[in-house]
Amino acid sequence: MRRSVIGGAKRTTTTTCLFLLNHAHHRSLLPPLHHRLDSSSSSSSATALLLLLRRLSSSSSSASSPSPPNMPNPVSVQSINPKVLKCEYAVRGEIVILAQRLQEELKAKPGSLPFDEILYCNIGNPQSLGQLPITFFREVLALCDHPAILDKAEAQGLFSADSIKRAWQILDQIPGRATGAYSHSQGIKGLRDTIAAGIEARDGFPANPNDLFLTDGASPAVHMMMQLLIGSEKDGLLCPIPQYPLYSASIALHGGSLVPYYLDEETGWGLEVSELKKQLKEARSKGITVKALVVINPGNPTGQVLAEENQRAIVEFCKQEGLVLLADEVYQENVYVPEKKFHSFKKVARSMGYGDNDLCLVSFQSVSKGYHGECGKRGGYMEVTGFSPEVREQIYKLASVNLCSNISGQILASLVMSPPKAFILSLSLSLFVNDFLLKVQDNYWQTLEDAFKSLEGITCNKAEGAMYLFPRIKLPEKAIKAAEAAKTAPDLFYCRRLLNATGVVVVPGSGFGQVRTSPCFLK
Repeated sequence: MRRSVIGGAKRTTTTTCLFLLNHAHHRSLLPPLHHRLDSSSSSSSATALLLLLRRLSSSSSSASSPSPPNMPNPVSVQSINPKVLKCEYAVRGEIVILAQRLQEELKAKPGSLPFDEILYCNIGNPQSLGQLPITFFREVLALCDHPAILDKAEAQGLFSADSIKRAWQILDQIPGRATGAYSHSQGIKGLRDTIAAGIEARDGFPANPNDLFLTDGASPAVHMMMQLLIGSEKDGLLCPIPQYPLYSASIALHGGSLVPYYLDEETGWGLEVSELKKQLKEARSKGITVKALVVINPGNPTGQVLAEENQRAIVEFCKQEGLVLLADEVYQENVYVPEKKFHSFKKVARSMGYGDNDLCLVSFQSVSKGYHGECGKRGGYMEVTGFSPEVREQIYKLASVNLCSNISGQILASLVMSPPKAFILSLSLSLFVNDFLLKVQDNYWQTLEDAFKSLEGITCNKAEGAMYLFPRIKLPEKAIKAAEAAKTAPDLFYCRRLLNATGVVVVPGSGFGQVRTSPCFLK
């Protein structure tokens, strides 16, 4: 009877029994095998039992069914989401991938290329090009991440008094003083209070902390709004051309339609409301329901700063046409010409007498730009006004799916919107550094603009803000034919040749949707 039980169970229990016996013995949970055998059994019986178990295990392995034939890989370019294939993001596209390969080649074989380093001018990433972080920001972050330092006597000598004071204020706002814990899905309430106060000080109009959603940079906030607004390819958004590819990419990913409106290069990349009306009418005639207007101010990649009068006309257009106004304002601190000043669209709308019941407005801000350039910390927010409570619940649901944004980014967003106010050491240093960095950027822009204008076949509008210059390059006919022979767009062909010859990484103008192809250079 016992033999038949063992034989009948050999395929399902033998290996498991060996595993359990061995591991139990190893952990000293069972006495050695010979102690568990009947006292009349000899050591030879124990040996025979072990040999039998091993033979049964071997038999089980050899009797197993043959491996199934190789099945085709279930994931292929043909089987993945076609919206992913349609999506393109030029600032991290083909030219950057080629640059990364060249960088590896330089590392493996120094001196093998006609340049010694790769200069990434494809994206606004100031600290990667040597810009130092603001000391006040980093001190506060360090103290918040390791609050035990605050109790040490050495802290007074290592950190400024206002950094210590601000760190205590922030830690008191964080539940459990734990920067490694999840926060409220909209962001820590005390930090939202601080940001709201900063917005109110900037605009002169009230700001509600409950209108704020803190995000990992501005990009997730843009994606969130695309998810909210786009239901099918018949839903469209008016976007500037040239435009930051985040918008075309996210519209494609969410299955909507980009409705282009063209900035006028001849008038310094002017935004004409007549152009908005024309494109809106044409889109509606094609059965597209236009949900929103995207405005980037200061412009990316074009660098223009909108006049307040122009902004008023845009606000009025959105109100009359029932469009959500998506205001990308991440370069609000990067304004270089004295005759222009940044005005938020919320400030403009409120000054026109329009409140929450008149206009749906979403404003985006980030810690990645401005004088601080904290791109890697991934901090930002969107201020959402004018939506019904029912829609607000859906926006909150989208935010809660991601649990929360990172806490360091939340802290930085509060610091950017509320720098030190007392006239003490860190404030005077901050003001000096901020002014210095903006002047350096201004001088750099002017130097680069002058250099472009001195080159044959290149024209370039004056940049009033942001971090970029967007020159027009007239390629010779032979270069265009060479590009055609290589089955490559002329601007991509130019950018590739430029990279291979100099190590400078730029973005083809067509990556921004520009009608005339021209590379974009980082300012």
